[in-house]
Order: sequence, then structure tokens, then C-alpha cells
Amino acid sequence: MAQVATPAFQTTGSLDPVSDMARSMMEEATAHAQRVPDEAELARIAESKAAAAKVAEERAKQLAAQAPVMKPVVAEVMESAASDLPQPEKRPALDALIDVIAAVEIDHPVSGDAALQAMPATRRVGSKLFSLEGLNADTGLWEQPRNGLRYSAFQSGVQLANRTGPLNEIEFSEFVTKTQNFADAINGAPEFPDMLEAVARARELDNFASAHDAQLSFTLKATKAAWSPGYVHQNAARLGFIAGVLPGRMVVPAPVHGLPAILGLTFDSQAAMSEDPTQSAIYELTLSLDVPQVDRKEEPYARMIQTAYELARVMDGAISDDNGQPLSETAIGAIARDLLALYDTLDARDLSAGSPQARRLFS
Repeated sequence: MAQVATPAFQTTGSLDPVSDMARSMMEEATAHAQRVPDEAELARIAESKAAAAKVAEERAKQLAAQAPVMKPVVAEVMESAASDLPQPEKRPALDALIDVIAAVEIDHPVSGDAALQAMPATRRVGSKLFSLEGLNADTGLWEQPRNGLRYSAFQSGVQLANRTGPLNEIEFSEFVTKTQNFADAINGAPEFPDMLEAVARARELDNFASAHDAQLSFTLKATKAAWSPGYVHQNAARLGFIAGVLPGRMVVPAPVHGLPAILGLTFDSQAAMSEDPTQSAIYELTLSLDVPQVDRKEEPYARMIQTAYELARVMDGAISDDNGQPLSETAIGAIARDLLALYDTLDARDLSAGSPQARRLFS
């Protein structure tokens, strides 16, 4: 092994006392670094490490004791919701389950550049989503047209229903117009489904969605002193919330970027935007869950209950449901059973909560 040279510092007298002091300090530091500790010092070092480890262990126990207490009914919900769940099927953006689809046939492959130029300026038909897909000539997969690729066929689609209601005759006519204009631009021939049949399908899907939609909310009211925005943020952040886009809104983000939030927390936006937040008074919070938007594997309802109880504990608050009634164990269990039945119904309809199809339908 090569020898590492140790810098040598001259100790001869100098007319500069500051330089002498600096050299003296450097000599002392070098000597200390090269010194081999004796057994007594090694024992002291080991004792210090053991003491630090004990402090860290005690701190971990304190943090664990402060964690939210899992209520038995919540634990039961979490166990039921996490067992033997079907995996949502991956599908293209257009899906005959929730879209009306028109095929556009072409005689020769069309470039993605030409397809993009021919697309309509907006992707909306009334209040519904309008989409165009191309059949990749190389992969044989349907996809959004892209520059530099070639496509052997196209299809357009409009969503049958969403939370604004079912597709109507006027929106269907606009869908036909947009598709026909696109087909004309690429020398294609569209084939449209029957309008009356499509509108009837839209109404049936809307009826199903209306009967199986669920948006839960709990209210947390201050029972003692009012809260400041900073106090709310501090306690919510400890439970995984981050600031939302709008003032007075926080969310527990989904594990995958771009997916809907697992939980939402809202409070007075005026208080959140106050020039002096410390002087703003918040008397209640709303904790919310958009059930069809969140995958059941995330156990959102159990997390909602757990979060509500923990916030109430640390912030001196009282929990009530969206009807203003105190949240009881009986109500928690009843909602849990209803949610499990709802999840199963959505799964059976191929509209599993959190799937792309469910997120589009319940939007």
C-alpha cells in the first residue's frame, strides 16, 4: 500500500502572529487526527454510541404511540377491502363500454402528421369527451396519433355519459360532424352507429352511474379554540396531506402521479388566503372521498375514518357526517358494508373504482 504523505507545517517564528496561530492550530489538528485512541477512549466512544441508540429507540416508541389508533371496525373494513381484489383490465383510451365509436376506413396508410393536422381543435362534444385513435401500422395497436408514424385505420369516439348526464341527440350530431370532417381531411370513410341506439345506451349507462355514485364527506368542527391555517396544515401534513391547487384545499396524493387524490381536505379559502394567517379563524374542516375515482386497494374509506379520528384527537374536534349527525361506530360499519357492495357491483360491470373507465364515467 502506498504511503500517504502528511503535510509538514513549519514551526519557526514569524512576524505575523495570526499566521503563527493558524499554523499552531493546524499542527494540533493533524496530531489529533493521527493519534490512536487508547482503550479508555474507545470505551467512552462505545458508551456514547449506545446512549445515542437508546435515545433514538425511545424517540421511535414515542412516535409510534402518537400514531392513529386503528378502530376495530376500521380494521375490519381494511381487511375486507384488501382481500382477493380483481385487477382492472388495461384497455385503450376508447372503450365500447362507455364510448360510442365510429370506424374510419382508409385505402392507404396515413401519416401521424397528417392525422394530427386533421384533428378538430377541441376534444369536447358538448360536455362529453371526444377522442380519435389510429391503428399503428407497425404494432397493430390503437393509440393516439403521433408524428413520424403511419396508421392503417382510425376510429373516433364520444363518451356516453358522465356526471353531467347522458349523451343527447345534439351531442351525437356534433360527434358525427367532427368525425366526418376528420375523415374528409384524410380521404377516409366513416361508419356511424345508429343515433337512437347510442342515445338509449347513454341513458342506461347514466342510470347505472347515478345509482352507483358515491362521494363521502365528514365534517370536523372545533370544540374549543378556533384553528389557524398553519395549525391545520401542520396536523394534516403529519397524516400525508399536501397543499392542493386551490387555497383551502389539501389532498392525500395517489401513489401514481396524475391519478386522482385518495382523500381531500377543505376549509375556508378566505382564511387560507388571509394576509395574516395567524389571525385567521377556522372552525370546521371537510374530509372527502370520491369513491369511484380511487382504487379500492388504497383502502380509502378506512384511511378516511382513521384520519378523521386522528385529526379530531389532536385538534380537539368533533366528527359529524354530511347530515350533521355525530359519527358513530354503527354508522361507520353501515357505510363500510354499503361501500363493499358498491365496489363489487362496479367490478361486475367492468367499472372498477379507480379504473380509467370509472374515472371517466364518474367525472
